[in-house]
Amino acid sequence: MQDIRIEKIDLNTNQRLEVEGFLSTFNLFFDKDIEYTVVAKVKDEILGTCSYAGKVLKCFAVKEGLQGEGIASKLVTHIINQLFDRGIYESFVFTEPKNLPIFKGLNYHEVHTVEEVSLLEGGMANVKKYTERMLMNSELSAEKKAALVMNCNPFTLGHRYLIEKAAEENEEVVVFIVEENRSLFPFEMRLELVRKGTADLENVHVLAGGSYIISSTTFPSYFLRLEGERLEAYTKLDAGIFGKYIAPVFNIEKRYIGTEPYCRVTSQYNEALLQILPKQGIEIVEVDRLHVQDKAISASEIRRLIKIGDWHSIQSLVHSATYGFLRSDEAKPIIERIKRSDSPH
Repeated sequence: MQDIRIEKIDLNTNQRLEVEGFLSTFNLFFDKDIEYTVVAKVKDEILGTCSYAGKVLKCFAVKEGLQGEGIASKLVTHIINQLFDRGIYESFVFTEPKNLPIFKGLNYHEVHTVEEVSLLEGGMANVKKYTERMLMNSELSAEKKAALVMNCNPFTLGHRYLIEKAAEENEEVVVFIVEENRSLFPFEMRLELVRKGTADLENVHVLAGGSYIISSTTFPSYFLRLEGERLEAYTKLDAGIFGKYIAPVFNIEKRYIGTEPYCRVTSQYNEALLQILPKQGIEIVEVDRLHVQDKAISASEIRRLIKIGDWHSIQSLVHSATYGFLRSDEAKPIIERIKRSDSPH
């Protein structure tokens, strides 16, 4: 084969359309959050492509019949070198299970696989060591625990109620806050508000969720065409990783969830937890959501009230730490972003 060139794509030009066209021949999409894309070319023909967003490699494809030509290795090596140049020494790949041998051959290691999708890790990423380090840094005991995983965008009295319930029924409770910074409220602020809002609950420990509690906002969609398929794959993968790695290290025997009358994503996520975690020895405790005036409290409702400026209603639905923050100068940029946003997150 003639010399293969690896070229960076300018995402603001027609070059992007060429890559989208190439991916479409594999029934793949070009994800919206992509930051950097390269292609492998001979003359003007695209033979393969790979991209990244954050630490995640995505939109990978190599022309049929050329998988043994070293194209995949050239593409992935280029992407990894770019991440190294940015000071990122670990990376992740979401891909169809049929591509596992390709990435394993490029020194990626399988974290977990469900029917529709596999997650692999590379570089310095190591799920077992990472989870063990999380436990060590948390200073939590080795005793049995209950856990909750929350986004808290922002922290409401509904979140507080669910955490209180777990704290009343268990010796030790750990709350993992989803770490990806894709929510309207930044991760650091969400984490701080939950810690402030539960400071009086001595047996509750609030931790950053880390790299292996996957957020629905960052789960890639480029190889799953139907929204329902994407949601099912994400929830099964996330639940499987929690049960396989996180729960055993932290000695978690129960996971608390709130009933979900509004959000289809959260509702399906809860269904996946109910199907998967009991098989791994983890009891699911489903708690009826806290209601005010016959309506369940939700973070999405708080964001709607922020948009219309109904501070009286907000004050009755959020913890005092959250309300104090929302009325501060520090919150003004977030409030402006919420007013302009149509995002569900």
